Amino acid sequence: MRICVYCASSAKVDRIFFDAAERLADEFAKNDVEVVYGGGAVGLMGTIADTMLKHGGKITGILPKFMVEVEWEHKGVDNMIMTDTMHERKAKFMEGVDALVALPGGSGTLEELLEAITLKRLGQFTKPIIILNTKGYYEPLLKMFERAVQEKFMNDMHLNIWNVVNEPEEVLSAIRNSKPWDKGAINFAAVK
Repeated sequence: MRICVYCASSAKVDRIFFDAAERLADEFAKNDVEVVYGGGAVGLMGTIADTMLKHGGKITGILPKFMVEVEWEHKGVDNMIMTDTMHERKAKFMEGVDALVALPGGSGTLEELLEAITLKRLGQFTKPIIILNTKGYYEPLLKMFERAVQEKFMNDMHLNIWNVVNEPEEVLSAIRNSKPWDKGAINFAAVK
């Protein structure tokens, strides 16, 4: 299984977020999951990479060249794919993966997650999307999605685009138990 992990590069977040990232990477390494991530060396990104490497897990970083120039890349990750732009990076995150997992993060993580949700709504991406809701971090976003449905910007069925779990150990089973999604989603993407 190959899973893309969206996560933050901030080194100043609460320890609970680092612990969750480490536990998730432990689960992935134990279950021979290959991780694709943003290529960074600090924050939750660094924790994911360090933990995967510690356990001999397979990890691929995807990083735009301008981030390499400011030395943001993880030097221990051998399989590092360089892109010219952030747009190209985001597209590569989704190539050949079996699922996406979003850990708590800032604007970059939120943007990646929302793009994936939009592409799934349009049937352009059909794999499971799992939101790891550590410390209730994603509650405001989940409420916003419910509001979007209430106000008829989205259909009820669009709330099935993602699954939410609270513990890292629940991620793999959430992936396995995700409802099937296909390219036909384009047919109910619009609210009519």
